[in-house]
Amino acid sequence: MAEKVAKVGICKEDGYLYYIDKNGDVSRVEMSRGGRKKGKKKKEKVQKVGVKKQSGYLYFIDRNGDVSRAKMARGGKKRKAKKKKAVKKKPAKKKAKKKPVKKRRR
Repeated sequence: MAEKVAKVGICKEDGYLYYIDKNGDVSRVEMSRGGRKKGKKKKEKVQKVGVKKQSGYLYFIDRNGDVSRAKMARGGKKRKAKKKKAVKKKPAKKKAKKKPVKKRRR
């Protein structure tokens, strides 16, 4: 479950990636798309918030434009070990023995 950390109310524009930077402020950068020239992306600070981040949480901008966080999944879900089924081997076909060829005398 996600919990709200700070009410900010940011209106997101298309073509930008919004994130929480090192200082706990909301920043954005232009998304790279196919066909565009690669270069240094221009980061810009949208709003100062100053959120103190705790380890073990993922911080993001929710659909309302507020800063939220969710507990990170660590270790994943344990799976049951699959039992190997014994494969029955078919008995090998026996090769027919060739009868010795008798030599004819003339």
